[in-house]
Amino acid sequence: MTTFAIDSDNTITAYLAGEAIPEDHARFSSEKELAKLASQWPADRLVEIWNNFAGVPPFGDLKPVKKFTDRKTAVARIWKAVQALTPAAAPQAAKGAPKQAKAAKHANPSEEAKPAREGSKKAIVVELLRRPEGATLADLMSATGWQAHSVRGFLSGALGKKMGLAVESAKSAAGGRVYRIVPER
Repeated sequence: MTTFAIDSDNTITAYLAGEAIPEDHARFSSEKELAKLASQWPADRLVEIWNNFAGVPPFGDLKPVKKFTDRKTAVARIWKAVQALTPAAAPQAAKGAPKQAKAAKHANPSEEAKPAREGSKKAIVVELLRRPEGATLADLMSATGWQAHSVRGFLSGALGKKMGLAVESAKSAAGGRVYRIVPER
């Protein structure tokens, strides 16, 4: 577990378990502990702590502030920012070549899976996905009137998990994603 320490100059340092922390530093390991410490501080100190992060690696995207809406907001934003100091922070994955196609997952249909009722949105989506060329997200959205996240959830949940249909996702030549139901063998 990482423990954070703040000195009188408002410098926050992250320490791993077992590392020695100077006695004159205030310590916190959670947002709740930071909030308890900050309840004793003037609001200007919270602004100063935040502005010490702004523009400095690894906080390059943070912008300086003149004041916070309230103490709770300040503590939450500072806590989120200090997470970048954690020594065991997961490295960002390097961007590689774009993926061509995702392997279709073969689901087991649940016992109570029912076929799509004729004329329903489920039936419309299944019909579009059974075409040899499949269907794009935009096609499915316009056919159902759903938002993108709803279509994706439907493909995964209702078709994949409940009906047991394997839905394949591949990148089209135009760069968009095309979805198809994998024909049974």
